[in-house]
Amino acid sequence: MVSIEDIHRKVVDQSQILDKLISELGKVIVGQEYMIERMLIALLSNGHLLLEGVPGLAKTLAVSSLAATMDSSFKRIQFTPDLLPADLLGTQIYNQKTAEFEPRLGPIFANLILADEVNRAPAKVQSALLESMQEKQVTIGTNTYALPKPFIVMATQNPIEQEGTYPLPEAQVDRFMLKLLITYPKRTEEKEILNRMVNDEPIALNKIINPEIVANMRETIKEIYMEDKIKEYILDLVFATREPQKFKNLKHLKPLIECGASPRASLYLARAAKAHAFLQHRGYVTPDDIKAIGKDVLRHRIILTYEAEAEQKTAEDIVNTLFDEIEVP
Repeated sequence: MVSIEDIHRKVVDQSQILDKLISELGKVIVGQEYMIERMLIALLSNGHLLLEGVPGLAKTLAVSSLAATMDSSFKRIQFTPDLLPADLLGTQIYNQKTAEFEPRLGPIFANLILADEVNRAPAKVQSALLESMQEKQVTIGTNTYALPKPFIVMATQNPIEQEGTYPLPEAQVDRFMLKLLITYPKRTEEKEILNRMVNDEPIALNKIINPEIVANMRETIKEIYMEDKIKEYILDLVFATREPQKFKNLKHLKPLIECGASPRASLYLARAAKAHAFLQHRGYVTPDDIKAIGKDVLRHRIILTYEAEAEQKTAEDIVNTLFDEIEVP
């Protein structure tokens, strides 16, 4: 059996390259450490990412910059109300020479997908994206095609503009491992953005990692040690979204929650916590890893009642209460 010390040494050795990657991204992205770290956690734990924030916060730039530091394929797909599933997945084209239909694969066949303004696409397109996110495969006609590995969807949406948008179904939102709420930069950071970007000169980024490196890091992350008490802490957080009346100081949440987090939340929280530990160059998970990543995993998995809306309570308020009240091991 591999010891914790051996795992820790392996993690320290492999994770050093991520510091170089973060430094490379820092050439283009000023501040936004939270967003960059979560993007890497999604990549390392094989999960999809939903970025929500007002326009101009470098969401698209961050994803495209990450792609520029990876020796892998990248596609940016602009979601619009007139987008069709075939525009995303591909279609079959009739070949007159062979008298047969041949597949023409769509832009979804890439390692990293930027789904820009994902909530602007109609339900048919969103359901097509859902299959590719969950099953890592695409069906065109009667044939099924595997997507490349790794395959990560990083989607953006604008929270303030509702005209011409289609709210994402709960089933699709649940497919995203993490949902980030991106905020404005600090004044000092915005001044640095002015200094760097005012001349609008492109900044070249070096390739730091490739799919093989990502695959190796993912295998190491699976070995990261997690104590039973950490697993119990994860279960407490998730079950408190379903049965808050069974937890001390959380009974008042029962009328506010229509539907709690699914078992997928427990799995994603454990995987994301291991990836967070990896980023911190640690071979074991601590409660701080759960607290650091937990809100990003849970905030989009809680459906509120009308009573909660009447009291102007948000899912963010509920998640904050869970972390404040549930005992940390």
